[in-house]
Amino acid sequence: MTAQHVIRTEGLVSGYGSRKVIDGIDIEIPAGRISVIVGANACGKSTLLKTISRLIPVHSGAVVLDGKRIDQIPTKELARTLGLLPQQPIAPEGIVVADLVGRGRHPHQKLFRSWTADDDRAVAEALTATGVVELADRAVDELSGGQRQRVWIAMALAQETAVLLLDEPTTFLDVSHQIEVLDLLTDLNAARGTTIVMVLHDINLAARYADHLFALRDGRLIAGGAPADVVTSELVRDVFDLDSVVISDPVSGSPIVLPRGRHHVLPDGIVRDGHRPADHPLPGTPTGETR
Repeated sequence: MTAQHVIRTEGLVSGYGSRKVIDGIDIEIPAGRISVIVGANACGKSTLLKTISRLIPVHSGAVVLDGKRIDQIPTKELARTLGLLPQQPIAPEGIVVADLVGRGRHPHQKLFRSWTADDDRAVAEALTATGVVELADRAVDELSGGQRQRVWIAMALAQETAVLLLDEPTTFLDVSHQIEVLDLLTDLNAARGTTIVMVLHDINLAARYADHLFALRDGRLIAGGAPADVVTSELVRDVFDLDSVVISDPVSGSPIVLPRGRHHVLPDGIVRDGHRPADHPLPGTPTGETR
């Protein structure tokens, strides 16, 4: 199991230049758990993740790791604790998959220290875990979007950090590979105790895979807690400006959001072709009730 680290923000304000995006957020990330940040486009999800990882500077307030402000922690020391997969990483031109994944070992390299068997093991395990062993000798720029995303995740895994931050790790992936990646991250959390913090657009996948949710709107924290406590129709309206019904997912038991929209919505009380309208509980759900 990896070491447990406490990360929190205190009155955090950050953004780009003079533009404030994150506006006074106080959170504590549960150690050894999976946390997911959700919210509408441009609400500050990615900015929060980048600020926590020190990719962009704090305007005011603080990000604190184990009682120490992250701006006081040496870069390599921080990189051995926090690993970040940004939203649209750029690979050096012509680099092959194995070499890119190997770059995840950089924080563990010391002056005059050569590549070791431990580095080989970490890279091999990361390639295997993400299903890209057969791509090891391929150039990254020849791969499909989904393949590239799995390679980037492999690089983050090779870094072997206690905390892994991922900004939309399921981007470019079809639904099968989305579930595969999220299952992989869940396995990593269970096996190593890695603290995982993700930004996800899909609130239903977020509710299924998260132990803890942070919901943002306009750079402020609207709600935080277990998905079963946080995901309600009121929250979806407050965060996404969307009318919905929230029920228990008959597969996972987690909350699932059914958007109303303006079309393809059955009138209340009507069952058509064996399908119940969203206002009614699905048979066989754990609660038997709408949320």
